[in-house]
Amino acid sequence: MDILPELLAYGQDLVSKAGYAERVTFCAGEVSRLPFVDRSFDWAWSADCIGYPLGDLAPLLAELQRVVKPGGSLLLLAWSSQQLLPGHPLLEARLNATCSAYIPYLAGVNPDLHFLRAAHSFREAGLEGVTVQTFVGDVQAPLNSEQRTALVSLFNMLWGQPQPGVSSEDWQAYQHLCTPGSANLSWTS
Repeated sequence: MDILPELLAYGQDLVSKAGYAERVTFCAGEVSRLPFVDRSFDWAWSADCIGYPLGDLAPLLAELQRVVKPGGSLLLLAWSSQQLLPGHPLLEARLNATCSAYIPYLAGVNPDLHFLRAAHSFREAGLEGVTVQTFVGDVQAPLNSEQRTALVSLFNMLWGQPQPGVSSEDWQAYQHLCTPGSANLSWTS
């Protein structure tokens, strides 16, 4: 399910090419009003949907819980650039402080509502066995092609263009660390 017709068409194309068109269905909809009856699924997952700090997490969790059978699972995937540049926390903080991908979502938002700090919201919603982790913490060089592609895509989305406020020194350090083809790119070797 997605709100964008383009992503639904993309998913349908992938599923069809993989030979699963008879087993996977797609529909338009919003996570705040899921078009399914109560207790429809053994599990539900949300990828890059409810992790953005756009408001109260509790109603969205409640809506996901509504469609999952008792004892079922909720899996949530959200992007965050925190801890993407291990060993370079100050550079990462300075890049993030001016990142055009983040500023619209973070300006004026209470830090307690940030997704990575919201594990208490899951427990308050009655969920058990709550764990939070970042995939980068599980990734070590040398990276396989899928990991490398994921990181390069994320870097390009967040920091692909120089942002106002990033010093030329920080921009050069970022390119030195994260640009494919850099002679000193340590996470690919």
